[in-house]
Amino acid sequence: MKKKARWLSALLLAAMMGAVIACSAVQEGSLLEAAAVRGEEGLGEYYIDPGAIALASRATTTKTMDLALEDAYNLCNDQRAARNLKALRWDNNLADAAKVRAQEIVQKFSHTRPNGTQWWTVNSDVQWGENLAKLYGSAPEVVTAWMNSPTHAANILDSEFKTVGMSIYQTNNKWYWAQEFGY
Repeated sequence: MKKKARWLSALLLAAMMGAVIACSAVQEGSLLEAAAVRGEEGLGEYYIDPGAIALASRATTTKTMDLALEDAYNLCNDQRAARNLKALRWDNNLADAAKVRAQEIVQKFSHTRPNGTQWWTVNSDVQWGENLAKLYGSAPEVVTAWMNSPTHAANILDSEFKTVGMSIYQTNNKWYWAQEFGY
């Protein structure tokens, strides 16, 4: 069902593939994607489609996290290149394991999984190193933190590692990062 609200203000939001126009509405004070808002010419009234709002918000978050993962991947490979190490290749099996681990560290921030088993038991065929992080909201922040930690930097710079997969899990506007390494 569409709700009627008055237009209060417009805000230009940067998005990954361009700009998205959003507006703040009287109804529940929420931020609304422009694609979800339709106006009636000359009346100054706007109709809000809640379904379109939910889809637009989810797409923006997913795009933002995908871009952050790509940036983190590139920044880690930049660190390796600066030391004459070969770039890590992206591995989807490691990325799938990272998805599991990123969700698990919300419950228990540890290299031991919530069920008490070791981190590598998500996929013991491919996981040989792991970096975790929480609450960093951008790729430069998380990679800087990892590079400032000797044990995390050692994983990123390990010449034996050839592959990597990463994931971000978001809950309550907080990001949880998992980076898994393989041979």
